[in-house]
Amino acid sequence: MNTSYSENSDTDRAAHIWRYTPWKKAHPTGKISQIPSADSPILSLSMSDGSEVPTGIRVEEATTDDLLRLGHDLDFGDGTAAPTFIAEIVPLIYVLRVDAKTITEAPVILSVKTSGSTCACRLLLDICERVEIELVTVLEGDAEWCGFLREGSFGQASIVNDVVVHVTGKRLLRCDSIRSNRDAQIRAGTVNAASSQAKVDVRHWLPEPGASLQVNGSILAARKDHLDSHVEILHSGKQTFSRLEWHTACGGQSVTTGTGMLRIDAGAKGGDAGQLFHNLLLSDKAKANSIPELEVMENEVVGCGHGTANGPLDEYQMFYLKARGFDEEQARAALIAAFLNAPLSNMGSETLHGWLINRIESHLSGL
Repeated sequence: MNTSYSENSDTDRAAHIWRYTPWKKAHPTGKISQIPSADSPILSLSMSDGSEVPTGIRVEEATTDDLLRLGHDLDFGDGTAAPTFIAEIVPLIYVLRVDAKTITEAPVILSVKTSGSTCACRLLLDICERVEIELVTVLEGDAEWCGFLREGSFGQASIVNDVVVHVTGKRLLRCDSIRSNRDAQIRAGTVNAASSQAKVDVRHWLPEPGASLQVNGSILAARKDHLDSHVEILHSGKQTFSRLEWHTACGGQSVTTGTGMLRIDAGAKGGDAGQLFHNLLLSDKAKANSIPELEVMENEVVGCGHGTANGPLDEYQMFYLKARGFDEEQARAALIAAFLNAPLSNMGSETLHGWLINRIESHLSGL
């Protein structure tokens, strides 16, 4: 099923996925030939409103059948070293099951609590057809290095708001490989609030007609943080839709990179894809790189576009707020919060939005 790490441990610095964060830096020991032992995190489910988790939602140890059915081949092209490494070191493989036609009134919170020097988790998503759910996966704890690999699928005609929040505070390597089936309506979010070094490689596949995907990122980088995110969306089914919007606020001496690849295969008629990266530079020493890319192999598409914008806080907006009673610090904080809030508000319901704001607002002071 999976390509082995030994076949992919040597990486090419010329490939843009490793240009800004080489694999040696993302590896827990810095020695790419080493395969260290890893602890398993503690996984737990809860509801944001304190109610009982529905019986149709559960986390279990995965079976061999689960891995054959939901696991992917982990062929990430130039990025294959990362997912195969995590797959190699995980002590256990888990599966999150959501039964067909399950509908929740409040967001479901999946806590992944890490510990130890090296901690790794492989999670399979088994979200069945006609599910309506908001899922927040929180990567937290005090592990020095955390590897998190997610694979699986969103079922036919499912409506899922899927958000992953990084509050580990240390080093993070995260890889996603997820399929959205026919007529699935997915909003996928990434929120980085505390990780000091993160390498994130997220791959979405739209192989069947009618699938719709919106990917949003709200990224906080402060001090000497080094955050590197790659998002790839493959349109291979007809009449598929995707949008990628990534906002990064960069303070201190932080360095961030955002790369996006939207690919429309030949035969994926009616595809519609677009991406936009926004970087807010809050310090003269902060650096932000954005690389939006498109590959369109089909002539009959609705539209394809990409863009990027970098800049400091708007002086006119600062002047406007100060003219209305805000001091310098208050005006600055309000504009940063508004910038990061734009993608947050698109990740799900008002309830989910409020939960996310409460979870990350304490980290804004670091900017």
